[in-house]
Amino acid sequence: MIQDIAPHEYRNEYRPLPPEKDSIALYYEDHTVLMKKTAEGIEYPTFADLEHLNEEIYEDYTYLFSIDNERYYLVEEINRERLSPFTMENTELFRAGEPQYRAFAGITGYQLYTWYKNHRYCGHCGTMMKKDTKERMLYCEECHNMEYPKICPATIIGVTDGNRILMSKYAGRTYKKYALLAGFVEIGETVEETVKREVMEEVGLKVKNIRYYKSQPWSFSDTLLMGFYCDLDGEDSITLDEEELALAEWFEREDIPVEPSRDSLTNEMIMKFKNGEV
Repeated sequence: MIQDIAPHEYRNEYRPLPPEKDSIALYYEDHTVLMKKTAEGIEYPTFADLEHLNEEIYEDYTYLFSIDNERYYLVEEINRERLSPFTMENTELFRAGEPQYRAFAGITGYQLYTWYKNHRYCGHCGTMMKKDTKERMLYCEECHNMEYPKICPATIIGVTDGNRILMSKYAGRTYKKYALLAGFVEIGETVEETVKREVMEEVGLKVKNIRYYKSQPWSFSDTLLMGFYCDLDGEDSITLDEEELALAEWFEREDIPVEPSRDSLTNEMIMKFKNGEV
């Protein structure tokens, strides 16, 4: 999966040390990131690459994380008219971009970029928020409101029936490949209850024997994904929620029309079942 970057080591402790000239500068605009494509793959600019575009770049920054001994920072307000050879590229490239640790850094930085952008002002009193110096937190000096990075828990659900697994396609989305059922955890319910509710809501089926598989941070949607397999309980006739799904079908292991990919928990769970490992 995209976060599996070993032997590289991701460290997310909040250590807001000043950047150096060779520190990595991540710059985003909406759904794009500043980078260039080289023979080795994704390359981000360093502070030395951008210092001529913003004289205050060493003062106006946000520490993000480190990978190995390389520190990553969020930067703002650069004069892109003078940029070369870096270009703005869509963040979707991180799904398959190489090297993998650079793709993971880029999408994780993007999640933090959107959080900082969406929390400039206090949601309670409207005062400009301040960055804490000890932890990754924004606080309001007026009303003392505190905000931490947004993480939404969600489930990925592999519904099985003997040698079959239920797969679906989303309705109204650009992603057109087969996926498993999925849904966000609601207030006041356990993740196991989420599994039962989402399966019933999306395909009208009951399930039992719910068992946890694995989790994945999914920065494309501020989500922590939790994967579960479960067994069909009773009738297998599907009642489709057409607002959520374009289709849902049962597939025998040998007929699953999905091939391995690097990025997602969904793909790994499908391939585990296809290969008879579940």
